[in-house]
Amino acid sequence: MQYPESEKNYLVEDIHGYEVEDSYRWLEDFTSDKSIDWVKRQNKFTNKFIENTAYKDSISSYLSDIWDADSRSIPFNVSDKTFYYFNDGSWQQSKLMMRKCPDCEFEVLLDPNTFSKDGTFSLAGISISNDAKYMAYSISDGGSDWRTWKLLNLETKEQLEDKILWSKFSTPAWENDSSGFYYQKYEEPEDELLKDLNSSPKLMFHKIGTNQNEDVVAYENEDKPRWSWGIRVVKDSDVRFLSISEGTDERNRLYFKTANDKTFKPIIDELRAAYSLIGYKDGLFWFYTTENAKNGKVVSLEINGNDFIWKEVVAEKQNNISSISLINNSFVINYMVDTFSEIYFYTLEGDLVNKLEGFEGSTISGFGGNIDDQKTYFSINNFIKPKEIYEIDLATLQTDLFWKEDLKNYDPNEFVSDFTFFTSKDGTQIPIHISYKKSLELTKDTPVMLYGYGGFNIPMRPRFSKSHAAWKKHNGVYAVVNLRGGSEYGDSWHEQGMLLNKQNVFDDFAYAAKFLHASKIGSPKTTAIIGGSNGGLLVAATMLQEPDLFEVAIPQVGVLDMLRFHKFTIGWAWESDYGSPDNKVEFENLLAYSPYHNIEAGKCYPKTLVTTASRDDRVVPSHSFKFAARLQELQSCDNPVLIRVEDRAGHGAGTPKSKIIDQISEIYGYALQEVSS
Repeated sequence: MQYPESEKNYLVEDIHGYEVEDSYRWLEDFTSDKSIDWVKRQNKFTNKFIENTAYKDSISSYLSDIWDADSRSIPFNVSDKTFYYFNDGSWQQSKLMMRKCPDCEFEVLLDPNTFSKDGTFSLAGISISNDAKYMAYSISDGGSDWRTWKLLNLETKEQLEDKILWSKFSTPAWENDSSGFYYQKYEEPEDELLKDLNSSPKLMFHKIGTNQNEDVVAYENEDKPRWSWGIRVVKDSDVRFLSISEGTDERNRLYFKTANDKTFKPIIDELRAAYSLIGYKDGLFWFYTTENAKNGKVVSLEINGNDFIWKEVVAEKQNNISSISLINNSFVINYMVDTFSEIYFYTLEGDLVNKLEGFEGSTISGFGGNIDDQKTYFSINNFIKPKEIYEIDLATLQTDLFWKEDLKNYDPNEFVSDFTFFTSKDGTQIPIHISYKKSLELTKDTPVMLYGYGGFNIPMRPRFSKSHAAWKKHNGVYAVVNLRGGSEYGDSWHEQGMLLNKQNVFDDFAYAAKFLHASKIGSPKTTAIIGGSNGGLLVAATMLQEPDLFEVAIPQVGVLDMLRFHKFTIGWAWESDYGSPDNKVEFENLLAYSPYHNIEAGKCYPKTLVTTASRDDRVVPSHSFKFAARLQELQSCDNPVLIRVEDRAGHGAGTPKSKIIDQISEIYGYALQEVSS
């Protein structure tokens, strides 16, 4: 295999007494002319393999059909107005709709398709003031995590002159009087906005009608550059809660202040558990917490001067809490039961009142609103059933269908999704969902796509995916494995797949493939593995450790250099899950599985298609560049090592429809061709 030339500048460093080679470090400067030229040559080479596969046109045609249908988000109410996102199937980006009153018609409030001709500028987030007078909305340029916030008067639809720059990982929190909002701001990058380290953010307050340079610092701690802020202004109260976190650790410190306080005062000043405000009424604040409750529970807080009185309201249960809403003067708790949703209703005193029936075997989302709202919305879907949205009267639990996703060329009755468990390397029982056509005969020759994530307390819930549907429509099995590292079974499930336990995640993934093959669902020759971000790490690490288990490996926007991930943008925040390369014990653990450092000469690895994007400033593309260059150098057989670099796109969010269809048809088309031949 004659790959495009990748210059190798020999470099070896001594780290904690280990000699570590990093001869492709020059690719970390991923916006340089030299790197851009490398990308162009690699894309040209890759296109020879993926542009004209036997399945690309068929998958693209199917996706165009299935995408050519209405889609809506769950409606939500703010004051007397209702909002949701809508796409008629032909737009690159969904439009934001608004209804001014319960009896009014919905109208287009904001159309992101007007932001750019190619759809690569996206609406990245919104925040609406409590009185629904103003809306802050953010724009992402080409998928970047950097946000530009603008303001809209919702009564007149007038665009205000206010503009907020250099904000990341933050949604404005409005003051109760709608005079302004709080947000998190980083310093403007000195060198490269897609690469420079992001630390030492400030919590700012912006007053409506003023210039950003007049914004005041509401909170900062220069001695703690890795602290970040989340603030909640409590409706109908003069209390503001400040959540202080470090990296992606779900545990947080909790501070507060009233209107009369000059500074925030600590309630909980150490990282011992997660605390998240649910709501407030009559002097009581309710929180979700994992304090002495790995599956989560509900507690109340009464603030009496400097005294903080905590009481348990809803005790920890056997199943993990997925989400909690405070609405209709009751708690709506969404429990995760073997990855599926079960909804229970509790009084404010913690007494169980009812359970939502009739929506089993699905992922349920929604139940947003205010404490006094009687009606709200929720959605259901699973691996074979597209989204349905219901309006529910919480006083009677009567549900009415609000909208149902009706897709062309897709009949859910043609498909089946099996849920079962398999035994991992250490004996742990791991859940897996296996979806396919009912008419498909499962054999060792069946094409299999195996997907996983396994990290950061993020669960893989049953959800309908148009891309998965395309794979299944072409007679393939799509399997999603619920690896340790997620939150499917609470904090303990997460802890079993993080830090020094990370190898469990790769073992779980490999044993998922072994289970499928032993069940005569595909074989190593017909199996492709895929995953993105932390899932890209999963795919790359597992393919290196078990190269004979898979025919195709597709690590997408992956964290692949585990010794330098903390040196770019927000990468340092992942140390809470991965560990720190500056700590010798954690460094040794990282070195043991770091994909970039564990490629061995003389081994034959699976056919590999690395994918990334030029404007990914979450997991910078240099991870993928370096991994692909080294794998091409050391691959000992003719299995191709390819890299596909998308232009004008980032980590995934906000990618326009046309790019999504093109990506899936090329990636899935290539994988399907290789596992079917």
